[in-house]
Amino acid sequence: MDKQIRVTAFAMNTPTHLSPGTWRHPASQGRRYKDLSYWTDLARTLERGLFDGLFIADVLGAYDVYAGTPDAALRGGAQVPVNDPMMLVSAIAHVTRHLGIAVTASTSYEHPYPFARRMSTLDHLTGGRVAWNIVTSYLDSAARNIGLDRQVGHDERYDIADEYLEVVYKLWQGSWEDDAVRADDHYADPAKIHPIAHEGRWFTVPGIHLCEPSPQRTPLLFQAGTSHRGKDFAARHAEAVFAVAPEAAMLRKQVEDLRGRVAAAGRDPHDIKVFSGCTVITGETEAEARAKYDEYRSHIDPEGMLALFSGWLGFDLSPYGLDDPVRVVPNHAVQSIAETLGQGDWTVRDLLERLALGHPPVIVGAPDKVADEIQQWIEETGADGLNLGHVVTPSTYEDFVDLIVPELQRRGAYKTQYADGTLRHKFFGRGDRPALTHPGSRYTHAALD
Repeated sequence: MDKQIRVTAFAMNTPTHLSPGTWRHPASQGRRYKDLSYWTDLARTLERGLFDGLFIADVLGAYDVYAGTPDAALRGGAQVPVNDPMMLVSAIAHVTRHLGIAVTASTSYEHPYPFARRMSTLDHLTGGRVAWNIVTSYLDSAARNIGLDRQVGHDERYDIADEYLEVVYKLWQGSWEDDAVRADDHYADPAKIHPIAHEGRWFTVPGIHLCEPSPQRTPLLFQAGTSHRGKDFAARHAEAVFAVAPEAAMLRKQVEDLRGRVAAAGRDPHDIKVFSGCTVITGETEAEARAKYDEYRSHIDPEGMLALFSGWLGFDLSPYGLDDPVRVVPNHAVQSIAETLGQGDWTVRDLLERLALGHPPVIVGAPDKVADEIQQWIEETGADGLNLGHVVTPSTYEDFVDLIVPELQRRGAYKTQYADGTLRHKFFGRGDRPALTHPGSRYTHAALD
């Protein structure tokens, strides 16, 4: 394999992310998610393993679709309680030099003007290592607590997101010229700082950006939607995409479709890095890895899992028996998951057995076997790397760093040192700012002149 595999760690500011109940495992430090040292220790481990970044998921509501209450999610620690991911970024940046930090934030529930300032601030404080995972949100519980009767429709959420991106591009890319800050007798030159005068359907932002240009101006942009509308949005805006599929052929189809849409949007098809969801359970020997797998499964909370699945599908699974096929009525939740798992091909038992330990592929084995399967998955799917979930944290990541990274490096399939520069430069090797074909570049002051 000629391509070096990129890896990000997939985590969340909560007791357990994708495997409810595993916070009970003796090796889990998930209950320490409230402690800053938990995150700084994890960041040091990831940088020791030359991970490209820490990708922090988020939701703004509780998973209350299952049986109509959040009780199962609360009992299982299924993404609730959940703290704000942005509060972690500065501390993580302080103890690392290269690790990227991708934070999830929704375009549905915060105005773009203060959000743009927050991200510019983080880009300054990290030296250009921050990324934004753009989501539009999918839980009715979040919408209700923001004051809506229910969430906005799926495709309309993306319409709002398109305008949201237009506003932040104008603020990040076009409001301040590169040489606006003089820091001599005057700090900034007013003639080089411009109001964006945005008047749209959903947002009105007349003034200037409050921050001077940060190292990347626009943070590196992640996106995780793989519905038809989500892929169109990603093709236009994203520089990295997180994709999940239970089979390699299915993911390859997604990757090829996405790259085709990127080209149709006037961009280089490889201006997007695709990260495949993946879970790795490894040990010094095959027997040790298999024993871990069995032990981890014994801690899974099935109702907590069903609370997550019900939220993702937008459909209450509590009346279903284990062997009932899952058929989802069309709704405004995560359409890509409903299209994959909710068409009657999967039973409730399938969901619990195949997805309880995180996003597929779930690769179990000794280091050489795991490395073989990772390389095969990357070759067969056309993905650029892995978004590596954890079952028990930090053990999952420590095992990967200590056992899998050296094996991949020995094969020439993993970097042996970080490149210098901002996160965007590390990803693409051509500078700090978005590519000229990226829509954000159209809003630079020079492009608008």
